[in-house]
Amino acid sequence: MSTPPLALEIDHLSIGYAGSATPAVQDISFKLVAGTIACLLGPSGCGKTTLLRAIAGFLAPSHGEIHIGGQRMSTPGQVLSPEKRHVGVVFQDYALFPHLTVQENIEFGLHREKPVERAARSNGLLALIGLKDMGKRYPHELSGGQQQRVALARALAPRPALILLDEPFSNLDVELKERLTLEVRDILKAERMSAILVTHDQHEAFSMADEIGVMDNGVLQQWGSSYALYHQPNSRMVADFIGQGVFLPARRSAKCIEFELGELPIPEGAAIDAAELDILIRPDDIIHDDASPLQATVIRKAFRGADFLYTLALGSGAHVMALVPSHHNHAIGEPIGIRLELDHVMTFARK
Repeated sequence: MSTPPLALEIDHLSIGYAGSATPAVQDISFKLVAGTIACLLGPSGCGKTTLLRAIAGFLAPSHGEIHIGGQRMSTPGQVLSPEKRHVGVVFQDYALFPHLTVQENIEFGLHREKPVERAARSNGLLALIGLKDMGKRYPHELSGGQQQRVALARALAPRPALILLDEPFSNLDVELKERLTLEVRDILKAERMSAILVTHDQHEAFSMADEIGVMDNGVLQQWGSSYALYHQPNSRMVADFIGQGVFLPARRSAKCIEFELGELPIPEGAAIDAAELDILIRPDDIIHDDASPLQATVIRKAFRGADFLYTLALGSGAHVMALVPSHHNHAIGEPIGIRLELDHVMTFARK
């Protein structure tokens, strides 16, 4: 079986700024298989946009290399200019040309094509993004979501090796953002396009990306699927940043892990060296069960339509969260029965 081609390879990349002793990006390595959508996810200032700008060719690395489509693009002594990288970029503010029509915006990067080829490509993309009857309109006549799709189509038009999306949904309202995230993923998949999204919003990352890299303080903490990041975080930072959850104090005995909600077998193959631990408990690990002798008190509740997110106080005063179907409408201060249903045991050394 042949090895799939790589759209992007980052090899021990570091990026520093003059006057700063700490690199903005530190020794990052990962590979992106062609046709894959990836996401750089992390809090503000973690280095994700710096890394994206380096991939685009706007910044030079202080160490390491960038390869796109198997060709070396950046080393500490040599950086191929952005226009020669065959990379499409979708910016946060869309950056459409206001004096050009929608169709002219899409065809902007196709000046070397024959007119009939330009028209065929732009008409195909207009149909793909659901705006086939709006090619003659101008950007100011479109909604924010429509403008974003035009910006994506313009980036796709020259059939680049890689698409880079820099916080593309941050100016949109929540409902439109959720819908457009799925639409953009469908468009990229229809074009068999490789892409990297930069965002601080994990819901965007989960909805759109096949693989996610979590960054913090310039370091790539973990690279993997959303499932792996949520259920198998490799560090306390990733466990705390991804999803919702709390850490409860626990203790390792010879045969099990003991904590307030019960005893759990030590996971097979787990390297748990410390005796004093913190165990990660997600809202989906706590099941509402009226028959359970284990009681917790409702101290906060957030209605989400299909369910409530309850914050519960345990007997010790520690808090956990639980997702409960919305027909179980309990009052603040009411005790309810709960039980633990934990499939992924994640522990970390006590802070």
